Order: sequence, then C-alpha cells, then structure tokens
Amino acid sequence: QTIKLILCLKPDPLLNVLSSMFQGKGLFAKKSIKKGDTIFTERPLVSAQFLWNELYKYKACEYCLRALETAEENARRLSGNPALSLPHAELCCVHPELHQACPQCQVMYCSSECRQAAADQYHKVLCLGPSQDDPNHPINKLKNTWRSMHYPPETSSIMLMAKMVAAVKQAKDKAHWQKLFSHFCSRTANEEEEIAHKLLGEQFRGQLAVLNGLFTAALYDDHLSRWFVPEGFCSLFALVGTNGQGIGTSSLSQWVHGCDALELPAQQRAQLDSFIDQLYRDIEKETGDFLNCEGSGLFLLQSSCNHSCIPNAEASFPDNNFLLHLSALSDISPGEEICISYLECCQRDRSRHSRHKILRENYLFICSCPKCVSQMDEPDLTSEEEEEEEEDEMTDV
Repeated sequence: QTIKLILCLKPDPLLNVLSSMFQGKGLFAKKSIKKGDTIFTERPLVSAQFLWNELYKYKACEYCLRALETAEENARRLSGNPALSLPHAELCCVHPELHQACPQCQVMYCSSECRQAAADQYHKVLCLGPSQDDPNHPINKLKNTWRSMHYPPETSSIMLMAKMVAAVKQAKDKAHWQKLFSHFCSRTANEEEEIAHKLLGEQFRGQLAVLNGLFTAALYDDHLSRWFVPEGFCSLFALVGTNGQGIGTSSLSQWVHGCDALELPAQQRAQLDSFIDQLYRDIEKETGDFLNCEGSGLFLLQSSCNHSCIPNAEASFPDNNFLLHLSALSDISPGEEICISYLECCQRDRSRHSRHKILRENYLFICSCPKCVSQMDEPDLTSEEEEEEEEDEMTDV
C-alpha cells in the first residue's frame, strides 16, 4: 500500500495528512493529544449561509457567518417576546456599532475587515448592487429555484458553489484557487462498491438540469467551462455535498456559555439557570429546533478527516463565526488516525444498516470502523421511525 504525504498543506507539528490509493486521505497524530485538546483551528476556503435560514431572518455576517443579532434581540425573536430583557446583557459578544453594509447591495458584515475580505475574494462578482431584491436577476433566480427544491432542514447551499466560481473569477492566480478546490473529493460514484450519490439519481435529473442552466446563466466563466457542463456540474455538486461542513453560530448560545461561567451565589445561580431553562422552553414552543444561523463551508484540513461511528474528534464553532475548532473526544496516540463522524448526532445511535445507508448515499463508502465491525452480525433491518426519516431526507435535492 503506497502512502504519500500531501504537500499542499502547511506542515503541522501535531498532524500528518496522508493519502493512499485505497483509502483516500486521512489525518494522523504525530504526537500524543489529550482529551479536550484543540487539535487545530481552521478557516474555510469559502462558506455560505443556508438560503432558507437567511430568508427566515437569521442575520449573519455574509463573510464569516458571525451572528449579527445581539443575544437579547435573538432571544426576543426566537421566543416571540419583544419585551424580553436578558440579565447580564454585558456578556453578549456582538458589537452592532462595528457592523458594515456593502455600499452597493447593502449585504451586512460584522466588521470592515470582513467586508473587505469578501470584496477581495468573491463579492465583486456576486454583488447585485441595486438588483439585490430583483427576482429576475440571474443569481436571485438561482437562489429562489434552489429554495423551491431544497427545504429545511438544510444541508447545503448552491451559493457555496457560486462562491467557488466567484473566487476563481476574481483571483489573479486562478490556477492556485482551482488547485485548492481540486483537493476536495468530487466523485459522483464509487465504482468499486457500485455506489452512486443519492442526489445524482434519476429522480433528481430534471432538477439538476434546471439548476445547471441557471448556474451557467448567472456565473459562466471560460476558465471554468468544465464546471458548467452537465458532468462537471454534477462533480461540483458532489464536491459540496460530500465535503461541506455544517456551521452554526448563535449570539444567544454564546451568552448562555458566558452565564454558565459566572461565579454566583447559590440563590442567584438557581434563579439564572431557571430563567435560561424557561427561555429555552419558550423558544422551543415558538420556534422549534432552529436556533442558529446555519450554513456550510469547505475546510481543506478538516476534509482530510475520515469517518468513524465512534469518533475521537469533533468540530465546533465556539467563536460565533466560521472558525472551526477540531477538538479531541478522547486521548489520541502518536500514529493514530483522527476521525470525526459524518453523521448527525441523532443518526449515530441508529442501526448499523441505517448508518451504512446514509453513508453510502451521501459519502459513497461502506464504513468499516470498529463499531460497524462489531455489529456485522446484526440483521440488515431499518426501524419504521428511521424509514420515515430517511424518506423525508430523500424528498429534496
């Protein structure tokens, strides 16, 4: 088995990124890593808020996805109580006085630095200027068509693909950006295992053709012509679907963490905890489970992590923006592979058969982690509850 070090990434004293012809990429520890340690932090090459999330007034920085509402504004909207007042409001980390809008299209950013970074990387291509709210603008047609095909809960955004195109179009060194994106897996099928991505199946062919046409009309570029033909568009679609890492940000969540860290007398602690518990009950009644600004991004190093149903690492976004922190869930020894779970939390306790179905259809592989190996003798059955959830997942592109 030939293994080589991928040279496109900067050397890390803790990590090796290895590639093999049999298993693709993998991330391995060079030194001992303790449970709870931050293994690395990483910014995405591109990221985008989910389109329904944006439409439902979850306000996020267009560049870094930082929540723009103060914790109190967020709590008032989510609970449906406009008179709500949060104690310890000074713990909110949002600074509205620093927010800036694009002068042309009025898209909002959390700071002048983010506004400039977006302009330098992709926004000059994607800025709609006075046509921001024009439904007939080609980019708005693309967004609205995507929403009509992909309802919440959202898992990706056509705008992540649009930002990939825009970043290349704006770049002076176009080959550099194309090379960066080429490091992500973009295969639409696993021929060895005879697996095809579920969203590229026959039942979605018409929808993909419509999206391909609108994507081309809005963003076509000669340097990227291969991304706009049907086969290349499907590969781009698979790249985002397979590698996109979900991002969640919340000013309210940050405020709650700040409250948890306060040293208070027992009675005040009990009162504050009771207030927060009631707030979450009110939010659940009014809004349900959708609490965060949500989106996804393409992270070069994180995408090298393989899956395990018993992961030893997990990604989080504690800074209320797109900066990913990969943290150890257990002690990791030198030479041990660093694995995350590609499954949602609610999917990890499903049967081996159900987990394999999700991983085959979304990530094109058959898991052979220790948990799956230990459950090999289980019957290939899916519960009625799991079948209903999987049917719901299959209704959208």
